[in-house]
Amino acid sequence: MNNGLIIAAPASGSGKTTVTLALLRLLARQGLPVRGAKSGPDFIDPRFHEAASGAPCVNLDAWAMHPARLRALAGEGAGLLVVEGAMGLFDGAPPDGRGAVADFARELDLPVVLVVDAGRMAQSVAPLVAGFAGHDPSVRVAGVILNNTGSPRHAAMLRDALAPLGLPVLASLPRDSALALPSRHLGLVQAGERADLDSFLDHAADALEASLDQDALLALATPLPPAGSAARLPPPGQVIAVARDAAFAFSYPHLLTDWHTAGAELRFFSPLADAPVPDADFIYLPGGYPELHGGRIAAATNFMSSLKNASQDTVIYGECGGYMVLGDGLIDADGTRHMMAGLLRLETSFATRRMHLGYRHLRPLQGIFDTAFTGHEFHYATTLSARGDPLFAARDAGGAALPDMGLVAGNVQGSFAHVIDLAHSPR
Repeated sequence: MNNGLIIAAPASGSGKTTVTLALLRLLARQGLPVRGAKSGPDFIDPRFHEAASGAPCVNLDAWAMHPARLRALAGEGAGLLVVEGAMGLFDGAPPDGRGAVADFARELDLPVVLVVDAGRMAQSVAPLVAGFAGHDPSVRVAGVILNNTGSPRHAAMLRDALAPLGLPVLASLPRDSALALPSRHLGLVQAGERADLDSFLDHAADALEASLDQDALLALATPLPPAGSAARLPPPGQVIAVARDAAFAFSYPHLLTDWHTAGAELRFFSPLADAPVPDADFIYLPGGYPELHGGRIAAATNFMSSLKNASQDTVIYGECGGYMVLGDGLIDADGTRHMMAGLLRLETSFATRRMHLGYRHLRPLQGIFDTAFTGHEFHYATTLSARGDPLFAARDAGGAALPDMGLVAGNVQGSFAHVIDLAHSPR
């Protein structure tokens, strides 16, 4: 039976991603079967997991997914499952924190390894860890990894302070600027954009290996519950064209797998390479970073003309970045306006950024979809104008009504929301 464990932290920025990647690469290069998963709605970290482990990585979302769905996704694949948490261990959606990695830990009964950024503390590490370990008896903090230690003497001081708690200190990573991960407004710079990714992953693995009690860490992992079966997202067409490149990189693997498993054929293409849209009966433009590639997208005449032609008799659906590309124009951070496809009456801008963030309950008002979804919104675009019929009625994580989302015009539809799963009753 496959085992699993969770890498979590008291807060964002503690080093969870670096530790997770280091562990995945270390075990993978030893020939041990290992795979990663990311808690919550994240498109970027999972691609790093895949590069580190050589195995597919899935998102596991305790807010947006039914418990059966969580178990099914966690149980797909072989080897140790290393789940990277999001934010702090008990941080979730408002108003009550539902969907925190702690919820996932309870649901799958997995142990938590707490990563603590100890760069600016000494003996105070003990009450911090004790507080997290004792906060909820149903969430088992089983070990600690110290990050950002200043010296061997500092690491020893921290270990001494933690000794009375009886929790194993599994490793201590020294402060190292080479382990920093560069980021931009939606998260880390994408894995595919880093020419030095392999050397970074090996360096992180070396740093962890130097102090890791690997046997103790592996002994903490516990069996995953039986996977069972769960409802899947039905394919919106038999042949689905999917945009995929640096500007359209934000698609959930479980969504594409659902479609493929149900018998749909997926045809991938790159708008940035000016590839024409493949013949299909549904076209999917995922989110990504069109604002960084506005000029290239606008100049991709083969892509644009084939997209416009396809819109006459083929359903086109865009999420977030893909939604903006379906609009009339996109203004980048420098204030330059780029002509987009002109299939929706939509103008968006990054000249003045404003963050939009949160889970969404989505109910289709029209268009191809006929079932409700859970989803997520995370972008910095400002909508200058949006004219037409809306796609979704929306509520936030707490159930409060939001303005209708998205647009529909003939066969073309989209919104800023990323669909995660079929709607289900909150736990």
